[in-house]
Amino acid sequence: MVKGRNLTKAALSVAMCLGAAGSMATSSLAQSAQGHPQWPGKGDLFVGTNYQPVDRSTAQIRQDVAVMKQAGFNVVRMGDLSWDAFEPQEGQFTFEWFDAILDQMQAAGIRVVLDIPGEPAPTWLHKHYPGVDIVDQNGTRLDAATRYWDNISDPDYRRLAKRLADRMLQRYAKHPAVIAIGYDNEIGNGRMSYSAADRDRFVAWLQQRYGTIAALNKAWATQRWSRRINDWSEVDLPYERGPGPNERYLDLRRYWSDDTLGALKDLEAVRKQRAPDVPVLSNLWPYAGQKGFDFLRSWDEISTYGALGFYPGDPADAAVDVMFNRAGHTTPVWFNEFTAGGGGYYGTPGRSRMWAYFGLLYYSQAFLAWTFNSHLGGEEQALFGLIEHDDRPSWKVGEFARIAAEMKTLKTLGFPRTGRPDVAVAYSYQTNWLVNPPPGPNTMQEYYKADYRKQVGNAYFPFFRDNIDAATIDVGHDRLDTYKLIVMPTAYLVDRPTSDAIRAYVKNGGTVVMTGYSAKVDATGKWFDTPLPGGLTDVFGLRTNAFYRADTPLTVQFGTATLTGSDPYYEVLEPSTAQVLARFTNTGNPSPAITVNRYGKGRAIYLATAAQPEFIQPLIRSLYPSIGITPGPVTPDGVSARIVDGRTLYVNTTAKLAKVTINGRRTDALTGRTATGTVDLEPYGVALMR
Repeated sequence: MVKGRNLTKAALSVAMCLGAAGSMATSSLAQSAQGHPQWPGKGDLFVGTNYQPVDRSTAQIRQDVAVMKQAGFNVVRMGDLSWDAFEPQEGQFTFEWFDAILDQMQAAGIRVVLDIPGEPAPTWLHKHYPGVDIVDQNGTRLDAATRYWDNISDPDYRRLAKRLADRMLQRYAKHPAVIAIGYDNEIGNGRMSYSAADRDRFVAWLQQRYGTIAALNKAWATQRWSRRINDWSEVDLPYERGPGPNERYLDLRRYWSDDTLGALKDLEAVRKQRAPDVPVLSNLWPYAGQKGFDFLRSWDEISTYGALGFYPGDPADAAVDVMFNRAGHTTPVWFNEFTAGGGGYYGTPGRSRMWAYFGLLYYSQAFLAWTFNSHLGGEEQALFGLIEHDDRPSWKVGEFARIAAEMKTLKTLGFPRTGRPDVAVAYSYQTNWLVNPPPGPNTMQEYYKADYRKQVGNAYFPFFRDNIDAATIDVGHDRLDTYKLIVMPTAYLVDRPTSDAIRAYVKNGGTVVMTGYSAKVDATGKWFDTPLPGGLTDVFGLRTNAFYRADTPLTVQFGTATLTGSDPYYEVLEPSTAQVLARFTNTGNPSPAITVNRYGKGRAIYLATAAQPEFIQPLIRSLYPSIGITPGPVTPDGVSARIVDGRTLYVNTTAKLAKVTINGRRTDALTGRTATGTVDLEPYGVALMR
């Protein structure tokens, strides 16, 4: 019996559903793309735009569709951010206006990604159901002053969002223009909420996860600083912005992740009923800084194609971003929102085209400009689309028309790419939040002085630079047996699914590289009370407990090369069955820097420092011959490439002329031009050499 603040039946029901999220049966998974291989079909490419017809008059819509058709667009994404256009008052649905637009798109040969606009919630929903309002951690109720300030855990919100999805899919699932469905644009963004009902739902989630107060006390280390909990009524929602202990903060993040996934699974249940043969490619935001959610442990339950808003900057970071959103899919990726930089930025002519070709290297299939018409009002009134504020088509229409025309040729030449890479880099939602705690008394900042996402990027960079495909996965979720190499940078939290997966993978012949900062804490976020790396000492054949920071840059003797690092952190390895591959040369007693251990049929390699480029790049490159990895085409800095159906696609991501060395005389399939020995790539230029 719960004392004090009792949980409502609704809160218990919601939490029970959330707690079961990780153990859903196979039948609950999203309809696989393999279930309808004719859609969208190997070899199809799509170019189009995002379109907000709520901003446009009937005459403007007719003109817009004509411009799209003339530009060769074959897809638009519509419906997002416009709940109250479909339901202006509760229970009063207006679809006729959208019917007419869908019909116009169909007549123009333009397919539609139908986005269910569950966020932001309309004003009437907030006014009728105050539980949808956000309450900040200070107890202040917040008006829905900006988009995504909706408490999507509220039962009334969930009920009405499902009803909206049901009505839309009943009406449009079989419309010939509809090619795919999306859910809740940029879900993962928004705010946590701290109402009494939110606290009840959180406690119900904890009850489902831990079962008893004793188990909760153990998981949360409540003996520390006199924080023991005697019954569930004494549990509070941890602060989002500190202070608080890591264990509670980790569960806070897990709870809101499960809550977000619960909202997505609500909509997925509707799709399975109303549109089981239509795939899902939602414009998600799983790594949003406010909330986010654990996409890499749930991608196969909520999506059939990877999709993202692609706002590229650094090419290596852009590659990681795309492959994160592709996750474990073997199907192509959709750029649901696409520009050449930040919001509404298209740069100079040629830049968007370059990024589209860059996307082709990374399994992309569709490029939807954000956005079609420039916005006149609201927070994005200085966001510039393909159409100017006075309705004139800008030069960007011509650039996207060129992309569309070229994609018609490229889809006959092996694009889009499909399949699974041979190597993978691990990313953990749980680790990311643990090593980035909120402000307050917390020694994490004293211990972990790196940047987790940068660590992942450093581990990914050798593959990026060597033009090798690399997946980004959660090791504790995905099948590993198809990968020849797995790299685990800063695998700080290692739970049972992760350790079991690594153990089986190496035992069966796989090769894994783990870096310093890894396997320090268990699933609760507490440090292991066993030798480190926790749960994996026998797999790696060593113990590592002591760590230091060098006063001077670390140096490592690796084969005949002397390497100098950029991060001073290092761990003192104590090998048991592991063999030493390299040693630090300036750490007093030169301790092992890199070890390898034979475990079963495979190898477990440990790098005793952060995933810094100076060390991890030569280490990874040294492994290629023994695991059967062939580097891709050799290119200068700034040029990425892949071989596809016997042709090599080169993409110059820089604003400077690039020269690429080739063998013999070859012809550019895009232009018909020939080159011998060297290909000159103009700034942002591309070439498909055969």
